[in-house]
This record gives sequence, structure tokens and C-alpha cells, in this order.
Amino acid sequence: MDISINTPALLFPAISLVMLAYTNRYLALASVARNLHDQYLPDNKAGIAAQIRIIRFRLRLVRQMQLFGVLSFLIALASMYFIYLGKMDGAHFTFAFSMICFVISLVLSLVEIWKSTESVEIHLSDIEETDPSSMVDYLKQKVRKP
Repeated sequence: MDISINTPALLFPAISLVMLAYTNRYLALASVARNLHDQYLPDNKAGIAAQIRIIRFRLRLVRQMQLFGVLSFLIALASMYFIYLGKMDGAHFTFAFSMICFVISLVLSLVEIWKSTESVEIHLSDIEETDPSSMVDYLKQKVRKP
């Protein structure tokens, strides 16, 4: 299969959008970390400590997501350079490696999203007993009340 210079160039918009999304996730995490730092009180240390552990893990994930996203972008550029030189074996190898880096970046993004929901669940756990867990429970409570 021959690839043209347009093939690796197709990754550029996708990588750029993903990198923008990763940067936004990082900024959101930094904001949450600052808020948690401000809220750190002796009466709620356990919940906040658990959230901080998850945030540290998520920050490492975002750093790795960004690393593999940038590597994907740089290696796609190398693929384009090999195409320019007419070295198709190098172009094929670097393009495949660029796509692998991009896939790793996306998988790390999925893990980070999964962990973000865990953090929100910890945050909401203190009101869990008072709120119904499902719509059926909510309706049962409404029917029982006079």
C-alpha cells in the first residue's frame, strides 16, 4: 500500500483537537485541586484525601496522554518527511507508529475519564443516604409522603 503525504496529514486535525481537550482536562483538574486544597478541613479529611489521590493519578494520566499525543504528532511529521524523501518503508513504519501512539493516548484518556467519575462519586458519597439511588426509589418516596 502506498501512502501519500496527505495520509499522515489526516492525523493533524484529530491530534490537535485531542491535545486541546487534554489541556482543558488538565486545567479543570488543576482547578479542582486548588478548590480541594482550599476546602481541606479536619472534619472531612478522608473524602478529600481520597479525591486528592485520584487527582494525582489523573494528572499523571493527563501528562502521559499529552506525551503520546505529541509523539503521535511528531512521528506523523517524520512520516511526511519520509514520503517527501521517497522512502516509503520508513513512511509506512513511522505512520503506523504514529497511529499506535495516538491509540495509546486515547486509551489513557478513557482511563482518565473513568477515574474522573470515581472522584465525583467520592464527592457525592456524603449525600448518598439522603438522595434516592434510582428514579424508582425517588417515585416510591414521593408516593409514601402524604
